[in-house]
Amino acid sequence: MKALCVFSGGLDSMLAAALIKDQGVDVLTFFFETPFFGPAKAIESARSMGLPFKIVDITERHFEVVKHPRHGYGGNMNPCIDCHALMFRIAGEMLATEEASFVISGEVLGQRPMSQNRQALRVVEAESDLDGLLLRPLSAKRLPMSIPEEKGWVDRERLEDFQGRSRKPQMAMARRFNIMRYPAPGGGCLLTEPVFSKRLRDLLAHTPDPGFHQIELLKLGRHFRLGPDAKIAVGRNKAENEAIEALQRPGDLILTAVNVPGPSVLLSGKPSEDECKTAAAIALAYSDTDGMATCSVYVKGALETVMVMEQAPVHPKDIYRHMML
Repeated sequence: MKALCVFSGGLDSMLAAALIKDQGVDVLTFFFETPFFGPAKAIESARSMGLPFKIVDITERHFEVVKHPRHGYGGNMNPCIDCHALMFRIAGEMLATEEASFVISGEVLGQRPMSQNRQALRVVEAESDLDGLLLRPLSAKRLPMSIPEEKGWVDRERLEDFQGRSRKPQMAMARRFNIMRYPAPGGGCLLTEPVFSKRLRDLLAHTPDPGFHQIELLKLGRHFRLGPDAKIAVGRNKAENEAIEALQRPGDLILTAVNVPGPSVLLSGKPSEDECKTAAAIALAYSDTDGMATCSVYVKGALETVMVMEQAPVHPKDIYRHMML
């Protein structure tokens, strides 16, 4: 008997896997990767438990859910109910190829009031098309019996009845299973972060079908909206400058101050002449111009320098009306 575990690498998913493995079921853990959450935590947790582990990139299907969530967003741009349903649906699609019988997750009833209440858990299971093959071991005794329990694949009496946001029962169980190292709760998904969500919301408002390089850019630097068809990202250090320049695409411009230290600024969209001047002025505002009245700015396309502009740095008070954090 084998189960597929939708595995975030947090304590709850670790305990769910441990509970089922303890009943003699082989557990294969899956991390579903997107630009909004990476696998580092899950890889470390699976290795610490000696669990077999696979990473599955679901970026394209997941981004459609992010753009058009049937059940809406949480506090930011996080479509948690739709996201969970999608991940379980994909896990269900993989049961046959992995020769597995059911899917498990570390969800706990009531732990997240918006996305893990009783109604939300029912919706997620219904839309996953798993038809009773989804088992939530940590709250199983508070939920309707699943097929794995009905058929005796697992012993319901050895599952748990956790409910609510307290972590004490999980911490006690971790000690019982000798799980000494596990990540702090929360975090990991960029869609729950206010600043990233504000940037993503702006991107989708002006570019309904963005490329994934544009999403990667949202993770870097300071962002400014110059107009409906123009925005810039400003690097904050050498590593960000290099990463921003690597994301330049045909049609994008990179602005850098001439002969003075400063950031790389990626200007994208279809900027007007005035917006190009504003971008250059902002680039200089973050450069070490040392009180210079004007300074030259390289404007580089993907293949060559397009022009050199002479520009005065913008006054700091004028930056913030464009800034998106």
